[in-house]
Amino acid sequence: MAELPNLVTDLALILVVAGCVTLLFKKLKQPLVLGYIVAGFLVSPHMPYIMSVVDEADIKTWADIGVIFLLFSLGLDFSVKKILKMGASPIIAACTIVFCMLGLGITVGHGFGWKQMDCIFLGGMLAMSSTAIIYKAFTDMGLSQQGFATTVMSVLILEDILAIVMMVMLSAVASGNSPDGVQLIESLLKIGFFLILWFVIGLFAIPLFLRKVRGILNSETLLVLALGLCFLMAVISTKVGFSAAFGSFIMGSILAETIEAEKIIKVVEPIKNLFGAIFFVSVGMLVDPKILVTYAVPIGLLVITILFGQALFGTMGYMFGGQSLKNALRCGFSMAQVGEFAFIIATLGLSLGVISKFLYPVVVAVSVVTTFLTPYMIRAANPTYDFILRHLPKQWARRVNHIEVGTPQNFSSDNLWRTLIRAMVANTVVYSILSAATIIIMFSIVLPILRRLSIEITGEHWVGNAICGLLTTLLIAPFLRAFVMKKNHSEEFKTLWTRHRTNRLPLVFTVLVRMFIALMFIFYICNYLTRFKNALLIVIAIGLLTLMILSRSMKHRSITLERLFVQNLRSREIAAQVNGQRKPRFEGHLLDRDIHIGEFEITENSLWAGKSLNKLQLRNRFGTHVSSILRGTQRLNIPKGNTIIFPNDKIQVIGNDQQLAAISAAMRQEVKAEDYDIENREILLRQILLSDNNPFIGKALTESGIRDKYNCMVVGVDEGQPQITLINPAHILQAGDIIWLVGEKENIKQIRIANGEEEKK
Repeated sequence: MAELPNLVTDLALILVVAGCVTLLFKKLKQPLVLGYIVAGFLVSPHMPYIMSVVDEADIKTWADIGVIFLLFSLGLDFSVKKILKMGASPIIAACTIVFCMLGLGITVGHGFGWKQMDCIFLGGMLAMSSTAIIYKAFTDMGLSQQGFATTVMSVLILEDILAIVMMVMLSAVASGNSPDGVQLIESLLKIGFFLILWFVIGLFAIPLFLRKVRGILNSETLLVLALGLCFLMAVISTKVGFSAAFGSFIMGSILAETIEAEKIIKVVEPIKNLFGAIFFVSVGMLVDPKILVTYAVPIGLLVITILFGQALFGTMGYMFGGQSLKNALRCGFSMAQVGEFAFIIATLGLSLGVISKFLYPVVVAVSVVTTFLTPYMIRAANPTYDFILRHLPKQWARRVNHIEVGTPQNFSSDNLWRTLIRAMVANTVVYSILSAATIIIMFSIVLPILRRLSIEITGEHWVGNAICGLLTTLLIAPFLRAFVMKKNHSEEFKTLWTRHRTNRLPLVFTVLVRMFIALMFIFYICNYLTRFKNALLIVIAIGLLTLMILSRSMKHRSITLERLFVQNLRSREIAAQVNGQRKPRFEGHLLDRDIHIGEFEITENSLWAGKSLNKLQLRNRFGTHVSSILRGTQRLNIPKGNTIIFPNDKIQVIGNDQQLAAISAAMRQEVKAEDYDIENREILLRQILLSDNNPFIGKALTESGIRDKYNCMVVGVDEGQPQITLINPAHILQAGDIIWLVGEKENIKQIRIANGEEEKK
C-alpha cells in the first residue's frame, strides 16, 4: 500500500488538533485566532512529547497562501467610497495611533538593545490592533450597536490599509542596508502610481467583463474566476517589486466595488477560513517555550507598552479626530492588543531574513496576553473617564467634552478654491498615471515589434517609430484632454470667474499648467522616437494638443470613458439601493444627537419570529422605532404594526446607544432553547389496534385528543384494503379499529400506554 505524503499527514494532524482546540476556545468564549495559535504550539517540533508536524516547509507554503486569502478577503470588505465618506476624523485618529505606536515600538526596541531592523519591525507590529478580536469583544459585551463601536471599526479599516502600505515600505527598507529617505520617497511614489493605475484599470475592465458573463456565472465558476483574478494580481504584484499579499488585497478591493462582491465573499469565505487557520497554526508553530522563558521580561514590558501606549495615543488620536473625552477613552482602550497583521508583518520579516528569530514568538506571546486583557481594558474606559473628570478643572472638563456639531458649510471663496484645486489635482494625477502607463506599455511591448516589422519591410526603423508614436498619442489623447479640460466648466470654476476679476488670472493659470503637463507627455513621445530639434517638437505638441481640445469626437470619447468608470464604481451602490440593502441618508443627521440606526438580524431560533410588531412592543419596551425591514431583496419601509417578522429578516431600528444595546441583549436572550435530545425527536409511523379499554372508544376523532393532547396525527384506518382508508374527522372510534399514527416516539408511547399495550409488556 502506498505511503501517504508528509503533507497529507501534517494537514490531518493540524486540522484535527486545531478543530479540537478551537471548540474548547469557543466554549470558553475566546477568539478562534488564539485557538489556532495554541494548536500550532501543540503540533510544533518544540513539543517533543506529542505528535508534531514533519515537513514545516510545506506548511509554510500553505501559510503563505493563507496570507494571500486573508488579504484578498480584507480587500473584499474594503471600499474606497467608504473611506472617502469617512471624512478626516478617522484618518486623523488612525494616522496618530499608527505613527505614535510605531515610534513607541522602535524606542522600546532600542531600549532592549535590539538591532535596528528588529526595532523597526517591532514598531510596525505594535502599531496594529486586531479587527477580529475587537469585533468579537464588542459583540460579546453587547457594544456592537453603540456609536463609539462604529468609530473604532472605521479606524481599524484605515489601520489595515496603513498596514498594507507599511508592509511595502518595510520590504523597501529591508532591501537596503539602512533606511534611506530617498528610497522611502521612491517607494511611496511607486506605491501610489501602481495603486491608482491598478484601481482605475481594474474598475474599468473587470466590472465590464463580469457584466458580460453575469448570465452564465454560478457559484463554482464565480469562485474559480475570483481566485484566478486574485492570484493573477498577486503574480503581477511580485513582478513589479511588491508582495503577493499586496496584489491580492488590490484585487479584492477592485472586486469589492462590483455587484458580485457579496456572492464572492460567500463562496471565498470557507477557503479563506481553511487557509487562514493553517496560517495562524503556522504562527503558533514558531513559538519556542525556551525563547518565552528567556524573554519573559521584554514580553511583560511590551504588554505594558501596548496597554498604556494604545490607551494614551489611542485616546489622543480620537480626540484629535473630534471625539469627546468619554468616547475617545472608550475607543482608545478598545484597541489595546496586537492584531493579526502583526503576525503577517513578522512573517514578512522572517521571509526577508532581516529580523531575529526570537521576535516572532515574543510578539505572539504579547498578542495572546493582550487579547485576554481586551475585555477588561474596554470595561476600564468608563471608570478612567470618571476618575479624570473628578480631577480635572471644570473649565478643562468642558473643553475636552465639547464637540462642534451642526456647523454650517462655508461657501467662501477659500472653500471654492480648495474644492476646485483638489479636484484638478486628483484628475491630473489619475490621468497622468494612465498616460504614463500607456506610454510604458507601448514603448516596451509594441515599439520593438513595430520596429522589427518596419526593418523587415522597408529596411528602416523610423516607420515603426512613427506608427508607434501615432498610436501612443491617440491612446493617451482622451486622458490628456480630460485633465486639461476637466473642471473648466464646473460650478466652482464659473462662480470664482464671475465673483471677482482677481480670480480670473489664477484660473487661467491652472489651465495653462495642465496644458503644459499635457505638452510634456507629447514632447516625451516625440523626443523618444525622433531626432527633431526641441523647438519643432514643441510646435508639433502644441498643434496636437489643440486638435485634441477642439475635437468633438475626442471629447465624446473622454466623457464616455469617464462615465463608464463612474458607473462601474457605483454599480454595487446602485444594486444596494435597488435591492433595499442601503441605510437611508438621514442617519448621518442624527449622529450629533446620539441617535443612529442599528441593524439586527432575526435568527432562526428567535422567539420574535412569527410575531407582529404590535405584539413585540419594541417602542414601549425599549423606546425605539423600526424604520425598515430587509427581507431578501426587498425593503419594507415604515412597516405597520400588523407586519409579521420572519426568520432571517433584518430590522433597522432607530435609537440611542443604550436603547439599541437593550434590544441586542433581548434578542440574544429571547431564543428557543437548543434541543439537545434531538435524536429522540424522530417521527415514526405506527399501527395501533384499539383495545376495549382504550379511552378513545366512542369518541369522534376530533374529540379524542390524539392531536391536541398527544401531538400525534391519524393518517388512516386499516380496513383490509390494499390502500389505507382516509379517515373522516367525524368518525367514531370503535374497539378493534386499526389506526395508523404519525408522531414522535415518546408521544406514540403514551398512546400505547393509554391503549394498555405497555402495561401488558
